[in-house]
Order: sequence, then C-alpha cells, then structure tokens
Amino acid sequence: MFRASSRTAMIAVLALLLIAPAARADLQHPRQVFLRGSTAGLFLHWGERTSPQHTSCSAWESDVTSGGWTPDYWVNEALKLHAQYLVLATFHSRLGYARPYPSQIPGSCRTTRDFLGELIDAADARGLKVINYMTDDPQWHSEGLSSGSWLNSAAFSAYVGHPVDLTTRDGFGEFSYLQFFEQMQRYPKLAGFWIDNDNAYWERNNLYAKIYQQRPDMTLSNNNEDTPIMDMISNEQKTGMTPSYDYPQALYTALPRLIEADFKLPTGGPWWYGGTDQAVDRKLTLGRLVTNAGSSVKALMAETAMVNGRFPAQQAAFNTFAAGYLDQIWESLDGTEGGGYMYGGLKPGFWNDGAHGVTTIAKNDPNRHYVHVLTPPSSSTLSLRDNGYAIASVTNLRTGAPVTFTQAGGTLTLSGISGWDPYDTVFKVVSRGRQGIHTGVTMSAGSAAGGHPAAAAGDGDFLTFWDSDAAEPATLTFDLGSAKRVQYVALNQREDSTVYPSSGSARLSGYQVHVSDDGSTWGSAIKTGTVPNARGVQIIDLPARTARYVRLTKTGHHGIARWRVDEAWIGEQYPGGATPPPGRHEAEDATISQGAFENTHTGYSGTGYVNGDNATGSYVEWPVQASAAGPATVAVRYANGTTADRPSAITVNGVPAGSASFPPTANWDTWATHAFTVQLGAGANTIRVTATSAGGNPNLDYLDLTAGGSATYQAEDATISQGAAESNHTGYTGTGFVNYDNLIGSYVEFSVQGTGPATLTLRYANGTTADRPMDITVNGVPAGSASFPPTANWDTWATASLTVPLTAGANVIRATATTAGGGPNLDRITIS
Repeated sequence: MFRASSRTAMIAVLALLLIAPAARADLQHPRQVFLRGSTAGLFLHWGERTSPQHTSCSAWESDVTSGGWTPDYWVNEALKLHAQYLVLATFHSRLGYARPYPSQIPGSCRTTRDFLGELIDAADARGLKVINYMTDDPQWHSEGLSSGSWLNSAAFSAYVGHPVDLTTRDGFGEFSYLQFFEQMQRYPKLAGFWIDNDNAYWERNNLYAKIYQQRPDMTLSNNNEDTPIMDMISNEQKTGMTPSYDYPQALYTALPRLIEADFKLPTGGPWWYGGTDQAVDRKLTLGRLVTNAGSSVKALMAETAMVNGRFPAQQAAFNTFAAGYLDQIWESLDGTEGGGYMYGGLKPGFWNDGAHGVTTIAKNDPNRHYVHVLTPPSSSTLSLRDNGYAIASVTNLRTGAPVTFTQAGGTLTLSGISGWDPYDTVFKVVSRGRQGIHTGVTMSAGSAAGGHPAAAAGDGDFLTFWDSDAAEPATLTFDLGSAKRVQYVALNQREDSTVYPSSGSARLSGYQVHVSDDGSTWGSAIKTGTVPNARGVQIIDLPARTARYVRLTKTGHHGIARWRVDEAWIGEQYPGGATPPPGRHEAEDATISQGAFENTHTGYSGTGYVNGDNATGSYVEWPVQASAAGPATVAVRYANGTTADRPSAITVNGVPAGSASFPPTANWDTWATHAFTVQLGAGANTIRVTATSAGGNPNLDYLDLTAGGSATYQAEDATISQGAAESNHTGYTGTGFVNYDNLIGSYVEFSVQGTGPATLTLRYANGTTADRPMDITVNGVPAGSASFPPTANWDTWATASLTVPLTAGANVIRATATTAGGGPNLDRITIS
C-alpha cells in the first residue's frame, strides 16, 4: 500500500484540483460492474464513539489494537453474509469523525495504524471491495463531549494557511473535500465513496466530476438522495410496509439505476455498538435481503462492531446461521435480477391464500427463474401469474425434487407442497420462453409529456418510457396491424414512485379496456376494474376478443396522477405447456389415421391438436395403461366450429364401447369436454375415437383417463345462463371459472355421463360474507340443494358435495342460484 509524505501528498492534491472536471456520471458505466454484480454489502459503523466511548484518539487506537482487531474478521463475516463489498463508516458525524488511517490532514482523529488500508488489502485478497463512508455534516461535532469538539479547526487552519471553522458546513466541506483526494491517491484499490449527504462546498468545487476524472474506476453512492451524477442511490432503514420485510415498497427509483437499501440487522439500538447485545430478527433480515434481490436492489446490511472489531454474540450467531442457510439457495440470488421488471420473469407480490414473495431470473439464462415464497400460503398450493412464460419444469431448489404443477389461464399453480421453509421456500422454474405475445404493435396515446411519447411504451427499451403528462383519463392505444385475438393487457409501470406510502404512488388504479375494428368505433368497455398498488408487472385479463385496436384507459390513480409506463403489451393467449395432470394423453402424441397435427387455433393443451379429415372412418387412437381391470372415466377435449354435431364411435381394445356426441362449440378456438365410462383391462389398452359422419371428428385436443369412474367438467365449458366465464382471480382449474350474475335463477348447466347414484362435488369461491345457496337438478328433476358458505376471498376455493341420481349414459346437471346474490364463482364439478 503506497504511503506519501505530507509535502508530496499536498502537492498531489493541489494538482488534482486544477484539472478540469468531467461533465457528468453515466447511468451505466464499466466502473459499476462490481456493484451490478453484487447482491449485498456489509455496513460497518465503527469509531471513537463505539461503546465504550473514547475521547482520546490514541487511547482508542491502542484499545482497538490490543483488543485483537484484524481486518480478516470483518472480511470473513461479510463472506458469511454472502456480501460482495464492505462500507466502512468511521468518519461519521456521530462517531467522532475519526480517520482510521494515518491521514496527513489534521482536523480530527487520525490513527497511526492504517486500519482502512489493511481492510482494503484483506478484502481484495478474498475478492471483495471496500467503499469508504464520508459525511458532509459537522452539526454533531460536540455530541458526547462535556466540552470542546471532535473537530480541530485551529490545526486544519494552520495546515491550509487560512482560517477555517470546521463546525460550519462550508468549513467542514473544505476539510472533508481534501480527504477525498488524499484517499484516492493513497488507496488505488479503494472502490468508491458512500456519501451522506451533499455539501455545498463539494458541489461548488465539482468534487464528484473530479473524482470520476481522477479515478474512473471509483463509484459514488448517495444516501437517501437520487443525485444524478452519483452511480447509486441508497435508501436508509425503511419501515412500516406490509409485509414488514418487503423493503422495495418504499423505494422510488427506476431501473436500471443502481439502487441500494441500507438497514440495521440488530432489532434495536443505534447504527453503531451502543453497549448491548441486540437480537437479530431472522425472518425480517432474510426477507429484506431476498425482496431487495427480487427488485435488483443491493442489500447493505449494517452490523455493530465493538471496539475490537468483533460483533456482539447474537449478530455473530446470525452470520454463522446465514452462511449455511444462504449456501442452499445462493444460485437463486447470485447472478440474478429481480423478476417481473425490466429483465422479465414471473410476477412477484401477493399470491394465493395469503402467500407473498418475489421472483428472480438468471442473468445468463432468460428461461431460468426462481420463486421465493417468504410468506407461505395457508394451503399446500401456490398460484402465481406466469407473465407469458410457458413452463417446462419446477423443482424444489433445496432438495431437487420435482414439484407437480399446472398452467392455465395465465397462472402457474404448484401443488402438493408441504413443509414450507420458515424464511424462504425456493422453487426453480424452467420455462420454454414467452408465448402468445403480439409483436409489431404500434402505440399511440391521448396525451404525452415532452420527450416521452407513446411509442416508448412499446419499443422494448426500459431506458425510455411513456409519460401521460398526468392526464386523467389517460389513454394508451395498441394497434395490432390487423384483427387478432386479444386475451390480456400487461404493463410495467415505471418504478419511480413508492408503493408505501401509497400517497406517493404514481400508479394506475381504475381502468377501462375497449376494443375496435377500425380505431374509431369503440362501443362499450369489455373490461373495467382496478389494478392494485403494487410493484412489478401488472396483468389485466380480458374476455377473449378478436380486434385490431385495444385501448387502455386510466380512470383513477393511487396517490398521485402522474402515470408512466416503461413497456406494455397485448397477450394473444395464455401460455400452455406444463407437467400434464395424471392421466392426460395428448391427441398429437396418439396414432392418427386420416388427419393431421395442427396448432393454428388457440387454447389447446400440449403442443397442438389433431384435425381429422372430413371423412367417415378417420380416427385417433390412444394407448393407455390401467393398474387394474375395472371402470374408468374418459374425458375427451374437443372443438367443433361448425353448426352440426360430429359423432364418433368409441372402441376399447378393438371392441365397441359406445358412441360419443361432439356438438358445436362457439368456434374453433373454444374447447369443450365430453366424458364417458369404459371398462379397461389391467395393463396396456387402446381407446379409439372414430368419425361416423362425413364431417369427420371434431378437432381433438387430449384424452383424460381417470380410474374408478370419476370425471371432471369445467364450468367455463358448460352452458351459462346469466353469468360469464372469467379468469381475473387465481387458483382456478381449467381456463377460468363462471361468475354468476347477482340474481335468482342464474345457472350453469353441465352435460355429463354416468349411471346410478353418484357423488356430485362442486368447486367454488365465495368472497362475500353471506352464503350463496343453489338448487341442483338432474335431467330437469330436483335433486337437492347445496350451501356455498363464504371462503376467505375470491382467490380461495372450497368444495360442496351431494349425492345425485344419474341415468345410464348422458345426463344434464343444472346448478341454479336461489338468492339475489346469485351463485358463487363456480370452477368445476366432479362426478364420482
């Protein structure tokens, strides 16, 4: 480590000050590489006022050394926390303004031993960086003293040759200004400065520009102020949000700006060691670390070193715990960015059944995601929005065990989960890319602030954004180029305002969505609603339409009226592709006679469907397995966009097993299910569906096989009277659910197959506080009534069952609302 003489150092400093400053800092610059690659840092407040307080600089240094201080201890503790850098705050306004190195500049405590230099070298040897803390503030110059000051104006005045009062902001600015240059010259491996906060003397003398010019490798961070010339803004000790660990709710800076969150690990006491061993809240601390990583925010974790540099017992114990805990999930935090923002990824935030968490996405693989469940659901199921990604596999990151999942209606659902981790259950999710998102879309808007046109919301560049210029209502219009299918609108609003407090949130609240064929005739809104006050991607599900133009209108806001959108897009369809449910057999994987695999129409499962030739005798034959001989329920999913039935003959193992009716669906993009019961032999079997009319078979998607004669029918595929198929809540199966109109007599009617007494199970959600009973009829005859009491909310599902009489073959089951509230949201029925 280079050490300069007093005269040499002064000459060097004066030379530096005469050089013209650089113009400004850059949003992105090579000097930021180490910070952008970092997940966390260790913040060390340690100085003369560390308990027990020392008023003698030499006595403090002596006690530090005799106490066994070593830089390796701090480096090792930082590594336990999986930190990549350390910030040393000794020249702190409330710690006595000490310089932990042999400074040539008098004015406050300066040590003979080079603690800072030793720390820089020790950290560098282990691949870590050191940043030095610098304060701008002399106001605490006498704190903790019965008389006098921690600052020596007379000594500094003699050094610079003119009177300087270090207790004034300008005088202190001159004193600290010279130290920046001394440290830049003295420590070539010092990575940067952490500044708390701006000083007018520094600004008048272009300090920051000069630092960049003299040390282009150095970074600058500012505490609580988003100063454009600085590389990074740090955000100090944010609290009050729900959940308490979700730190990014209080942040207000948009990526790709470097952002840091600095917070204390001890649950009480000052930022420095105040003489007591404070506890560390593991859930809060780990939650803050993970949620910050989930927003691409660096977590600067503050611990309170004692005089000898050691941490109190409870902090040391936490570090040891964190070392092993983080090792198990480190791949989900290291080398990742926050998911649901500019880098893509699954949607973070509040999920089903009280669950909350964040997602991350690998920097070097856009199809490798991680789901961090920090607050687990009350059930064994987790549902979150897939953000357009088709999912290929899900595993538990810690165990490597595969996780059962389904994907439908824009939602990824993980099931059969037990043993949630108390701090962070992490799932590794591999996708096959994003699907069903329209490209080549032209954007326009009803208003725009200068330099921020609507086109910026669809250019794929998060360095640009559309600004509505605070207009309300504000409109953003998508021109798809031609009439195309529309399923949802998604947008990343600019994250330049807080979620907490909500009064500072500049996010969309109320909205309307219209569609048009010509861009001038819009008609009534196809969807109205509200968007939650939340960070990350927001998705507005729509009833599927075909249109060229889509208009999103903002009718209300959270907090403040400003509305900025980084990127917005239209989804044509929800992605498919998941671990198929047990018993699922895709038609495209079967034997096809007189037909072809296609994927022209939307809404299919797997990779496509089979379009049979328009000929009698065309067929699809599935090989299936049965663990034992006996009855099984077969459910065939199909689409029939004609106006005529397309009947088929069913054979099992070459033996006739009945016939099936496949009546028309609304169009070729609309799918229905026909179920029937067959007898299977133990082991291998074949089931063939053969067209019996010149029109051929319908388009066939898959065959679901359930042993024991149980069959499931989706409500959205049934006949709906005074209600609508929707998908705006989570946790449903299939492609959605039915929302009954709020009136007596609204119903959903299912066509089912069966025989004899059967158990009818209805899956529903009731987010009100009142029961929503319904009458059940079978083939027009009353079969009883069912109670559907409240569930926790509209995303929480329950079941109600009753026994019903079925005749052999086809039956019709109707569930009719009997109160003015209508029926509950109905997901499906199961016959067993």
